[in-house]
Amino acid sequence: MSETTIPYKIYLNEHEMPAQWYNVRADMKNKPAPLLNPGTMQPMTLEELSGVFCSELAKQELDDTTAFIDIPAEILKFYKMYRPSPLVRAYCLEEKLQTPAKIYYKFEGNNTSGSHKLNSAIAQAYYAKKQGLKGVTTETGAGQWGTALSMACAYFDLDCKVYMVKVSYEQKPFRREVMRTYGASVTPSPSETTEVGRKILAEYPGTTGSLGCAISEAVEAAVGSEGYRYVLGSVLNQVLLHQSIIGLETKAALDKYNITPDIIIGCAGGGSNLGGLISPFMGEKLRGEKDYRIIAVEPASCPSFTRGRYAYDFCDTGKVCPLAKMYTLGSGFIPSANHAGGLRYHGMSSVLSQLYDDGLMEARSVEQTSVFEAAVQFARTEGILPAPESSHAIRAAIDEAMKCKETGEEKTIVFGLTGTGYFDMVAYEKYNNGEMSDYIPTDEELQPGFDSLPKMN
Repeated sequence: MSETTIPYKIYLNEHEMPAQWYNVRADMKNKPAPLLNPGTMQPMTLEELSGVFCSELAKQELDDTTAFIDIPAEILKFYKMYRPSPLVRAYCLEEKLQTPAKIYYKFEGNNTSGSHKLNSAIAQAYYAKKQGLKGVTTETGAGQWGTALSMACAYFDLDCKVYMVKVSYEQKPFRREVMRTYGASVTPSPSETTEVGRKILAEYPGTTGSLGCAISEAVEAAVGSEGYRYVLGSVLNQVLLHQSIIGLETKAALDKYNITPDIIIGCAGGGSNLGGLISPFMGEKLRGEKDYRIIAVEPASCPSFTRGRYAYDFCDTGKVCPLAKMYTLGSGFIPSANHAGGLRYHGMSSVLSQLYDDGLMEARSVEQTSVFEAAVQFARTEGILPAPESSHAIRAAIDEAMKCKETGEEKTIVFGLTGTGYFDMVAYEKYNNGEMSDYIPTDEELQPGFDSLPKMN
């Protein structure tokens, strides 16, 4: 097919939108290790998980054999308000770079939450409503997940309690106000409202918080409130399942024009964006049908993949959640107050950790100023102001495109642009003023987190 017949934006119509989620675990020879009960150190049972999560979500969390799961009609109806999302050819960026590479990005910022998080938020709110619950609790880093969940809860008339990482709560007041506009209560974390929050504040006075801290508080609030369950925006198997809609649409759009990507790139914090984008491509790779180069990009300030340990660890700072086997910096690791708030998590999805450990994908870390340099270049050429999280993928995509320029190879690169940066203007202001700095933890600074890893028999 000639270049002239491929449009700037490839749209699927609503009838081409996938009606099932894809569970990549079904095709994994080495399944991700099970979650462990922190009290017994035995695999979590459905009954135990159902005490924290909605029952149907607990089933999805444990299901590693069913390849395709039907998307309920009510969720599909909601999806159609903003899906399918476009796959965009970055012609202007290619021209600016003078690269022979072909660059595509899957744009998930075309909804009020401004990110891909709504794909799982509406699913989790639906199952909570179906179970007859009063409300849900959650954490949020940069605020995209909290915003998405507040929208979903408003749609299903559920109460929503959000614990927002303190540094983001202070840096992004307008993201906080969007959540409140949709009816959510928003508390900076760690806070004095929970036992675990008070304990963390006593141990780390003046801390700017972390996703691990906020998770601990949200879980405590859920367990202590009748008619509530905890929901999570990343890391968990169920979340990667819901986010597979991104990759399924991406693959369908590429297939529509007989395009086969060489490189697929996503930013990596907990894993929802990356896992969702790569899932059907990874499935083909696992089944031996095709091969792709898959790259996870994380901040150098919170390098779970590139410098973490593959071990069982607590998913939260307060050590009240189940243990997951993952690439981790230790549940006590408090990352620097960098501006990629959604990537400020100490660990990584068990699914992605297993795939990475099996050598099926690669990872790299990038520094903050380099990320914003790429974000500005993208904004000036493609006309979209990207979120700091997604800009990690932009950085790697530009780097790979420049390698193609050096070698003359015409590779096709696909990356996920899963958020907009309009609530991140404090970060852009610091970059534009030359006030942004790069922080890379030393081995000595990482060691206490590793020392705190649970001692397994």
